[in-house]
Amino acid sequence: MENTIEFYQPKDGNSGIEVRLQDETVWLTQKQMGILFDRDYKTISKHIINIFKEGELVKNSVVANFATTAEDGKSYNVEHYNLDVTISVGYRVKSFRGTQFRQWATQRLKDHLVKGYTINQQRLEQLNQVVKLIQAGGKIEDINLNEARGLLDIISNYTQSFILLNQYDSHSLNSDFLNENITYQIKYDEAIAAITELKKQLINAKEATQLFGNQKDDSFSGILGNIIQSFDGHYLYPSIEEQAANLLYFVIKNHPFSDGNKRIGAFMFVWFLEKNKHRFKKNGELKINDNALVALALLVAQSDPADKDLMVQLIVNLVCNKQEV
Repeated sequence: MENTIEFYQPKDGNSGIEVRLQDETVWLTQKQMGILFDRDYKTISKHIINIFKEGELVKNSVVANFATTAEDGKSYNVEHYNLDVTISVGYRVKSFRGTQFRQWATQRLKDHLVKGYTINQQRLEQLNQVVKLIQAGGKIEDINLNEARGLLDIISNYTQSFILLNQYDSHSLNSDFLNENITYQIKYDEAIAAITELKKQLINAKEATQLFGNQKDDSFSGILGNIIQSFDGHYLYPSIEEQAANLLYFVIKNHPFSDGNKRIGAFMFVWFLEKNKHRFKKNGELKINDNALVALALLVAQSDPADKDLMVQLIVNLVCNKQEV
């Protein structure tokens, strides 16, 4: 794939802003983000502080000081924030321009995840074998290991991701290595209590109204009953991954609440994984980080209902232990 840079142009006709391109990312100041999202400096600063406070991003890896010439002609070191921070702020800020940005970013996400990758499975498997041989110390003619080290590291780290994307495109996702040790069965009263606490925190942070989490009918109870349904003493969704994936999908797509279905679906998904001690990889990393969870919730929300089984299988594959076996 060719490297490309895609610029966001607001629909209101305002001209873009000049940004710094360096180290394979885009860098913006808080002032530039304020212009981009049509919000004042204090609002942007508040969101950035919360991003670091909540552990969504690590400050040292996404902030850099660059010399900038001010209006007085003097040069000053000014903090710049990379694309990860800009996207995170974009998904938090409340403004018409912020909504436009989220619509644009979501479409780019769909284009790249759903349309943008068609990879030959056989070639990937052959490539994977080459990488394994090199990693094991095998000798392959005409390969300069010193020159190829960076490329081989990339291939080694991401081949499994490429295979997963190819399986998604070809509707051939499988369900190997699922964990059937369900230690926590989701309960309606506990789920409602957790959602009530989430609502309280969001209202205190001015990120939700009293409409958030209000049930429209009994459909949420029905969703939970569907997740834990069983036959002859066995769950119809027998693994942690399958129950979590269906929980996320049904809450987002069935809209059981007057407001906040995507946030509640994402919250319940993480809450259920945490209850079953299945939220982290063996090395302590999150299986799905905050940005990935936002992307996944948006992808589910905009997916075709006819692709329900495919979406569930994708979520299952993202949280299973396949890559750790």
